[in-house]
Amino acid sequence: MNPMFYMTPGSCSTGIHILLETLELPFEVTVLNLPAGDHRRPEYLALNPKGTIPALRLSDGRVLTEFQAIAYWLARQHPRARLLPDDPLQAASAIELMEHVVGSVHGQGYTRVFTPDNYLPPGLDAAARSAGRDAIQARGREMVGEAFAIVEARLPEAGFALGADFSIADAALFYVEFWADKIGLALPPRCAAHYRRVRARPVVQRVLSEEGYR
Repeated sequence: MNPMFYMTPGSCSTGIHILLETLELPFEVTVLNLPAGDHRRPEYLALNPKGTIPALRLSDGRVLTEFQAIAYWLARQHPRARLLPDDPLQAASAIELMEHVVGSVHGQGYTRVFTPDNYLPPGLDAAARSAGRDAIQARGREMVGEAFAIVEARLPEAGFALGADFSIADAALFYVEFWADKIGLALPPRCAAHYRRVRARPVVQRVLSEEGYR
């Protein structure tokens, strides 16, 4: 039985999709429609009680969740692909960057941009909700920019996030750069160069095409 990949096009799961395609692994896909609440259906919660994406059900039936965990497992299972550096400090740097991307750029900044209602207190009238939503989204954009500034300071001028080899950290960084492109948020110079470099990879172009982006 091939692994089953639970994903939503254009979401954080795009980064894992890129890794799976980079490794040329056979896998099956279940697309979850988040606005329709697919991630809250009993059959999915039985696999992943957190109701999050991405998720990867392995061939033996076990299920991995969380971007960092899935990316780490894929890299360790396929060391010849060099998706995780051999050097322990470099490997830790990859995990550190992924955590910053998923936890801060995405988890703190973009969640305010995309789901501002989750940050509103209950009981507001329509006018207050509209004003509050605008303020939350504006703050979210600021937080994304602040988080990207931290990434910018550590990115090399050429190559990928950790040097010459494409890594799991690049897959994570790409999806938040892709979101910046989608919402018209300017990236700092090195992040913008990194985004163009990763997006130019044939496997990334293929993934974006498969997910409905041209």
